[in-house]
Amino acid sequence: MTRPLGVILAGGLATRMGGGDKCLLPLGGDSILGHVITRLRPQVGAMALNANGDPGRFASLGLPVVADSIDGFAGPLAGVLAGMDWAADQGAEQIVTVAADTPFFPADLVARLTEASAGQAHPLVLAATPRQGDGTRSMSKGGRHVRHPTFGLWPVALRDDLRRALQGGTRKVVIWTEAHGGREALFPGEGAFFNVNTPQDLAQAEGMLE
Repeated sequence: MTRPLGVILAGGLATRMGGGDKCLLPLGGDSILGHVITRLRPQVGAMALNANGDPGRFASLGLPVVADSIDGFAGPLAGVLAGMDWAADQGAEQIVTVAADTPFFPADLVARLTEASAGQAHPLVLAATPRQGDGTRSMSKGGRHVRHPTFGLWPVALRDDLRRALQGGTRKVVIWTEAHGGREALFPGEGAFFNVNTPQDLAQAEGMLE
């Protein structure tokens, strides 16, 4: 089976980090985004970066940069759609998305998402972990889980449906995924999806590297 294409979602406003591209902040001799790229590259067939504004600031990465096609800050679903449109141009059937500020996501992310999609006509799976704190509540798989909606497997075939949903005002990821029979892939431990939102988080990430 052909590996899905990877899309790194970097379209957030980073307000808690003071604005700007927090994914370009240094972490352990690289940038946060550099760690994300290193972790994703062996899991996918090719990669693109979803980001808005001047794409030149990411030129050194050598990745295609795809911007949201929906006006205004429409959240992660707009980035998913941009990734789907890019993947459609490549002739791909699926994409996997990851967040640009989450440097320690699982090395088997794509494998587990793909395994969870078995039997789906349109593979659509979000990553989830056992509930340990705040997050999106889910009662599936017999317990309460935290879903990580920027980490998912998405079918390119549904891109026009997603476009219509966004144009109609849908912004919440799980509302759209549940409407299409979306599933969860359960990962052991919420720490795998630790994301850098604040300067304190960045210091913690440095400690995690050590």
